[in-house]
Amino acid sequence: MALRVYNTATRHKDDFEPLEPGKVRMYVCGVTVYDVCHIGHARAYVAFDVIQRYLRWSGYDVTYVRNFTDVDDKIIARANEKGIPVTELTDRFIAEFHEDMDALGVQRADIEPRVTDHIPDIVETVKRIVENGHGYVEGGDVYYDITSYPAYLALSGRKLDDMVAGASERVEAETVKHHPMDFALWKASKPGEPAWDSPWGPGRPGWHIECSTMSSKYLGDVFDIHGGGQDLIFPHHENERAQSWAASGKEFVRYWCHNGFVNVSGEKMAKSLKNFFTIKDVLKQFHPESLRYFLLTTHYRSPINFTQSGIEEAENRVEYLYETACAARTFLGKVNAQPAPDELESIRARFRKAMDDDFNTAAALGGLADDARSLNEALALKGKGPEKSARVATLNAAILEQGKVLGLCQRDMDETRATCQAFKVRRKGLDSKVIDGLVIQRNEARAARDFAAADAVRDRLMKMGVQVMDTPEGTRWKVI
Repeated sequence: MALRVYNTATRHKDDFEPLEPGKVRMYVCGVTVYDVCHIGHARAYVAFDVIQRYLRWSGYDVTYVRNFTDVDDKIIARANEKGIPVTELTDRFIAEFHEDMDALGVQRADIEPRVTDHIPDIVETVKRIVENGHGYVEGGDVYYDITSYPAYLALSGRKLDDMVAGASERVEAETVKHHPMDFALWKASKPGEPAWDSPWGPGRPGWHIECSTMSSKYLGDVFDIHGGGQDLIFPHHENERAQSWAASGKEFVRYWCHNGFVNVSGEKMAKSLKNFFTIKDVLKQFHPESLRYFLLTTHYRSPINFTQSGIEEAENRVEYLYETACAARTFLGKVNAQPAPDELESIRARFRKAMDDDFNTAAALGGLADDARSLNEALALKGKGPEKSARVATLNAAILEQGKVLGLCQRDMDETRATCQAFKVRRKGLDSKVIDGLVIQRNEARAARDFAAADAVRDRLMKMGVQVMDTPEGTRWKVI
């Protein structure tokens, strides 16, 4: 089965055929850097991280661009509120973004342009739009003439009459605009705002023009995939599409991909509802791979409901994966075994089938869970015969290969397991030293053959939610 991608522009899954065979050019809208990232950002960037990983794994030469918006009304307002230069604010939150994404295993994009490094390019784009008859100047502002683009609102599927009615209800002094839905390409600067020279006087870019300019600079006038959250379909991506067409005369994106929203306990995440979680909030309670796993349990286009129980279940799955991989590592360190090529290719084919269906990570995770369960069953078989060894080697290789695409099971095994356990201990209000002491008591009772006392300690630990495991390497415990 060939890769099929849901295209927002066509409203159905299309066969994926990049503009240039073997190469994929991909642009994803980045963050506006005035605050720390929330789990909605995590949803988007984990989703597109997996997409670019899968495309590379599938053999494509991928150029991945993800920008930073580092000049904007919100940025200027926040910098003024804090009494610091805009650049100090944006540098800080770009670093915060990288810290959060690194923790989640989101790979850096190949190119991460900042708006403020591309002002001359943006000015040239605006000039072309005006010269081509799709923009006009009013004072020091430049606006896009939406009536000049017949396909305006085709991406979002909205109706212009409805949009005009909504625009007319807003209390804004926009009488200079030729049409209520016209939008700014260039804004004249106000006193105290960052400003750059332009043919229309000092000012700064409108929001949408930055992405049209930077995507074309690094990917060309036409490229393959443009991604972002569903909230960006209108107005951002709709306006990008109009601008890019006006500048080049070409339909600049072949496949529009949009991820779904994050809901919290059934309601849309919002600061006003006090159900708003930053990535840092979540990572104070859970290993970052638990959040990543959780975000992949739902297809990227569907809304995902963020709950405590959901991420706890994801944490258990992550632990199980690492425990399984750790057990396989120990076993394979004692035998000479190679994966069985036919079986490994069969697992790959199943993985491809899931991911070729519009990057269905939920289905892929189901297959990964089956492989982990099968690997544990193989490890439980007695002996170290060639059949068992090959089975363990095959399933272990398959888990690690799929994990590389999904961004799972790639970290230090022992450290990840220990961190997951430390978070569970903390959330349940337990004390590791007390647990260690009880485990020692149990071992001492067993050594003295006082099995009744050993069982009593084990039962006490179970009531605390702690499972004790006797292994060839010694007694281990874990919170369940």
